Amino acid sequence: MTTRREFITLLGSAATAWPLVARAQQSGGMRRIGVLINFAPDDPAGQSRVTAFLQALAQLGWTEGGNARIAIRWGAGNAERIRKFASELVALAPDVILTSGSPATGPILQITRSIPVVFVQVADPVGGGFVQSLAQPGSNATGFTNFEYSVAGKWLELLKEIAPGVKRAIVLRNLTTAAGPGQFGAIQAVAPSLGVEVSPINVRDAQQDAGEIERAIAAFAHVSNGGLVVTGGSAASREPIISLAAQHRLPAVYPDRVFVAEDGLIAYGPDRIDQYRRAAGYVDRILKGEKPADLPVQAPTKYELVINLKTAKTLGLDVPPSLLARADEVIE
Repeated sequence: MTTRREFITLLGSAATAWPLVARAQQSGGMRRIGVLINFAPDDPAGQSRVTAFLQALAQLGWTEGGNARIAIRWGAGNAERIRKFASELVALAPDVILTSGSPATGPILQITRSIPVVFVQVADPVGGGFVQSLAQPGSNATGFTNFEYSVAGKWLELLKEIAPGVKRAIVLRNLTTAAGPGQFGAIQAVAPSLGVEVSPINVRDAQQDAGEIERAIAAFAHVSNGGLVVTGGSAASREPIISLAAQHRLPAVYPDRVFVAEDGLIAYGPDRIDQYRRAAGYVDRILKGEKPADLPVQAPTKYELVINLKTAKTLGLDVPPSLLARADEVIE
């Protein structure tokens, strides 16, 4: 297993060595890989995902400092920072770029439609304009989706199951992605059958909108029987969201297990680590000559239901045995 110290050393060597490699590429045959990930560089969730990608690449024969150089940029959930790093990576002219999420994928594809791009954790690549279709991407991008819209309805069902008293739910949705409105629409569709009234909090940049999010949640929490649904695209800014849910004693459902590992209540979503490993396979195929246009966009193969019993107890919730039995992981 790669330690955190080894991981940071690897990042440093990649960042400093690339310009020399770029000048020597023709004689040395070194391949260059860019990575734009929407996490802070010291975020354990981001580190684990990039580490999984790098380890999978190594298993496929692509080793840092051997036959590949990997330049990694960390967006930290900040739209301006992501745009800056997108420009930097494209200017380096890598052989392929890995992007995480629509907030990172969109800026890269606005700059280049020639450098191959492999994305992970994109909910609606067709709606976002990243590909022409899932079966035939048709351009320079392909990758891995993280949700079907129907999963968003599942989030509200799980919230109601773990907190039956919920009558109203506020939905945190990201308007910078095509999936934001679509996920809310799926939640709206199931809400009447569950007896829950839903309303959105619209977010464009979680850091810049932090004050607005806090005010909206505080105002919502003044009335009883409320709950929170956090849709995709928020993992990079999870700490304040989890804190607000705890402060206002709102049962909340999240799209990623990392929220529950950090004291969120319940999460349901794809295995992100698995997506990064699978993405390494697509990067390998592209480096060996295949075109993104010919590689179909793939759906998740593994989903995780994770419950934090300590948080449930703090909220005074008794988790139904049937729900516990379905959980892939229970944090106590």
